[in-house]
Amino acid sequence: MYEFTAYGKMIEDRMRVAAYGNALRQAIRPGVTVLEIGTGPGFFAILASQLGARRVFAIEPSDIIQVARENAAANQCGDRIEFIQDLSTKVMLQAKVDIIVSDLRGILPFFQLHIPSIIDARHRFLAPGGILIPQEDKIWAGVVNAPKTYEEIVGPWEHSGLNMDLSPARRIAANSFQKARFRPEQLLATPQLWATLNYTTVESPDCAGEVAWTIERAGVAHGIALWFDTILGDGIHFSNAPGSPELIYGMMYFPWERPVLLSIGQSVRVKIEAKLIGNDYVWRWTSHVCSLDENCKTIARFDQSILDGSIFSPARLRKAASNHVPQISEEGWVDRRVLELMDGHTSLEGIARRIKEEFPQRFARWEDALAHVGTLSQKYTC
Repeated sequence: MYEFTAYGKMIEDRMRVAAYGNALRQAIRPGVTVLEIGTGPGFFAILASQLGARRVFAIEPSDIIQVARENAAANQCGDRIEFIQDLSTKVMLQAKVDIIVSDLRGILPFFQLHIPSIIDARHRFLAPGGILIPQEDKIWAGVVNAPKTYEEIVGPWEHSGLNMDLSPARRIAANSFQKARFRPEQLLATPQLWATLNYTTVESPDCAGEVAWTIERAGVAHGIALWFDTILGDGIHFSNAPGSPELIYGMMYFPWERPVLLSIGQSVRVKIEAKLIGNDYVWRWTSHVCSLDENCKTIARFDQSILDGSIFSPARLRKAASNHVPQISEEGWVDRRVLELMDGHTSLEGIARRIKEEFPQRFARWEDALAHVGTLSQKYTC
């Protein structure tokens, strides 16, 4: 879910908005139906309606969809847009659509359930010969000289000014990625293509591949940067590569465990893996820096993963272990009882008063219980 101000920044990204607008103009013909996944405040759904779509389905799981409804009404197209508050993977439509438009990326297209949502929508909702916007994303990788960004990540744990060893915290920092922006002169070699996402054929949310560079500009390397180029339609594309106009997406920076001084002609190889686990991606990047001589001996090797940058207490890990025997907590008993009382007949006030009586040590007033019951109602009821 985004903060409300983030939606405003998306609309302010004129290059993004213009490119998507041109793709919709190219695709929409009188009488077509359009599905937007992740409509947010409804901007592209409204535009699709204004461009002549007969019917638009706009799906959004968060409460920002109410703003989308109001925006559609303000633009006199609310009667042609059906807003559906849910995840697209849980939605059923009565008929196929001609166009599916979405921008569910984060810094990169490998973001939460973006790719599974597109795969699902393509299989279940798109009519034969239908159009996907975007059509394709290419993800590029480059070796970067990034002293300022690197210092922001690891510097606090190296230069605390105190006589103590903070290397465990530094290790966590060096195994984390960060949104950043880089200039072309910060690249030490020609960027290489890491992955291509063709949304008309992709079937897996995971990706792995190896890229290699021959260093063209001597300097200190601080890690790897990834960015994407997108194709939205015929001749319609944009990029957030170094040197391109600044876009809202930024670039993803993967630091190395330590900076490495590189000379012209040296080779660098990095295997990058992105695996979707649950709702988030686990990234791993394994880097090899070779010597300049003909033997190409590995002089630096870093095997990094955001799992090594995650913080888990032993107690939390034990609770997820396969041999753990769980015992429900008092809070669990409260929630279980609340869900039992949601029988389709009893009001939230009635449930809250009952919970207050049964768990007086947990709730001082029935109004306190109502707040908790209301939260569970929003999460679990129809």
